[in-house]
Amino acid sequence: MLAIGDFSRLTHLSIRTLRHYHEVGLLEPATIDPSSGYRHYTLDQIPIAQVIRRFRDLDMPVDRVREVLAARDLPTRNKLITEHLNALESKLAQTQASVATLRGLLESEPAPIAVELRKVPATRALAISAVVTRAELIAWLAWRAGRAPGNVRRAASRPHGRTGRYVRDGDLRARAR
Repeated sequence: MLAIGDFSRLTHLSIRTLRHYHEVGLLEPATIDPSSGYRHYTLDQIPIAQVIRRFRDLDMPVDRVREVLAARDLPTRNKLITEHLNALESKLAQTQASVATLRGLLESEPAPIAVELRKVPATRALAISAVVTRAELIAWLAWRAGRAPGNVRRAASRPHGRTGRYVRDGDLRARAR
């Protein structure tokens, strides 16, 4: 009988991994001391542990490893291994496509940016600037949306101190009051 530490060194599986494999039913210890809870393995379990380690190194999920070990015949075992091989090949193809795309991004010259120069004739524009309060902004937005009674709202205070201007929708002229 081998203590878990000795079995760990012989199989190159960590003690934590051996405990996990015991918990999930993949590799049960030969005996467990009822008073201390120490796990003990036999020399006959070393080949099974090495097979498990090999399949896990090949990214085979624990559940699939359990199925492979439980397979009653060679065709069933080979079918399970072939399914894992196909999954790895599919992942490999995806990884190769990603690598090719990244290489293409790094190696190719960026596409030229089309720049067009246009001349646009001068256009008259109207701009109103002011420091406004939140309430004034909300009132102005409501007025612009057509919800203000009579479509008239007080304009915002001007930065130079003049206030009390009214603007009527459609009328660009401001009238002092």
